[in-house]
Amino acid sequence: MDLAEWIDRMRGRRIAVLGDMIADVYLTGKIARISREAPVLVLEHQGERVVAGGAANVVHNAATLGGHAAAIGVVGEDSAAEGLKEILSGKGVDVSGLVTDAARPTTAKTRVIAGGRATVSQQIVRIDKEDRTPLSEEVYGRLRDSALAAVERADGVVLSDYGGAVVSEPLTKEIVAACKKRGVPTIVDSRYSIRRFVGVDYVKQNDAELSEAMGEELADEASFRAAGEKLRRELSAKGVLVTRGEKGMTLCLTGGRFVDIPVLDKSEVFDVSGAGDTCVAAFILAVAGGASPEDAARLSNVASGIAVRKMGTATVGAEELRAAVKKQFQKEG
Repeated sequence: MDLAEWIDRMRGRRIAVLGDMIADVYLTGKIARISREAPVLVLEHQGERVVAGGAANVVHNAATLGGHAAAIGVVGEDSAAEGLKEILSGKGVDVSGLVTDAARPTTAKTRVIAGGRATVSQQIVRIDKEDRTPLSEEVYGRLRDSALAAVERADGVVLSDYGGAVVSEPLTKEIVAACKKRGVPTIVDSRYSIRRFVGVDYVKQNDAELSEAMGEELADEASFRAAGEKLRRELSAKGVLVTRGEKGMTLCLTGGRFVDIPVLDKSEVFDVSGAGDTCVAAFILAVAGGASPEDAARLSNVASGIAVRKMGTATVGAEELRAAVKKQFQKEG
């Protein structure tokens, strides 16, 4: 079966994403003058937009790629939460699993973008708002109930850990056990603590994260492959998918097998923000549709290649993916 046929099988697959939902807020302004109060720019406000980031970007991509996606996480009682819910529900995402905690803010990363007539607009400062303290017993209970209920309906589950309070070790163990009981494939993408996710089916890392997680400098191909296999064995995973920048992707599989997948077009990389989220969403959708991990990784590579050619955190649509796959087959033919 070629990759394009898997896109059809991805459609309608139920994907539950448990993780740290992040609102990426962009404030744009035109440079007016230098302030008299301090040597800083004064900006005339031009606009503000909210974009789904973190786990919210994973679930957003799962929806635009054709899946029936469900978001499970914790948000505050604020405008950032409303913005995320509006974006996700607008794409058909089930947001009923988003638990509101009035005692903490929605995690938000606000970027101030400034430009003028003779200058290129660029980010001048980023302001992060986040509460990493453990969830209260009451909020954790509601989150757990939402997560376990979503697993019962899911064809695939993503654990998207951005270092917040949602993807805790106790909850992870329950979710992984519930998925194994039902035979539901799982994938984890964790920026800071990947080694605690024992029992997941698939693991997503970039090469820098893998190096940090294993405490090794991956100076050559041999050390890189050894680290990937070591992590796979440690987590008892079926596969470890590592994104490697200009080197593409490498999938480490059981039996010491490695599948290297090259970058499709090195000349058109504009922004890698969120490309890993697209990769994870495409991979789990393909696996949930019955694809082998090798085909799922190849499809996620094409999807990621589309994402990096877009500015900022972006999503990829099913028809975009189909067109890119068709174009790639024509090149290879």
